[in-house]
Amino acid sequence: MRNPCKEASNNFTMNNLFLNILWKNFAAVIDMLKSVVSICPDTLWEQEKKFYYITYHTVIFLDYYLSYPVKDFKPFLPYTLGDTDHLPEDAIDDVLPCAFYSKNEMLVYIDKIRAKCENLICSSPDEKFAARWIDENETGLHGLCPSIVVNYSLMEILFYNFRHVQHHVGQLNLLLRQSADIAAGWIVQAD
Repeated sequence: MRNPCKEASNNFTMNNLFLNILWKNFAAVIDMLKSVVSICPDTLWEQEKKFYYITYHTVIFLDYYLSYPVKDFKPFLPYTLGDTDHLPEDAIDDVLPCAFYSKNEMLVYIDKIRAKCENLICSSPDEKFAARWIDENETGLHGLCPSIVVNYSLMEILFYNFRHVQHHVGQLNLLLRQSADIAAGWIVQAD
């Protein structure tokens, strides 16, 4: 199967170069997410529900936005949609984990998503990136599709997803700094 991310260094085209750069940066942000979860002290993971809920929110949406077609989305760590009037105190939205997942389970999930991301970016035919990310009949399928992204192309949802993960990695690092006086380092670029 064609892999533009590997071809970029051997066969220069602007598209190969772009996909290679996109992959290296997207992988870096996923690696930063993994790093921030990895260094979180167990007591903080178990007691600071805000940290846990932000992590789960970030991971579930990272996976969802990398699903193409969306109907094939099957989260490794399932969720339920909560009643917005009766959410847990530190929940950041109505997407709630079905159980309390361990750090290890979350890290395994992040690894699975990273492989999914690499496959999507590096193995998709060029025309796929311009196609609409989600079909009309899929928008309500999982309860996760905000109206602002329903008309996004696959390339647009990749950038939206990238920015979403980076935003929450910053929040998680702030919580780590405030609660444990540690923070994950910056990852320049991933392979």
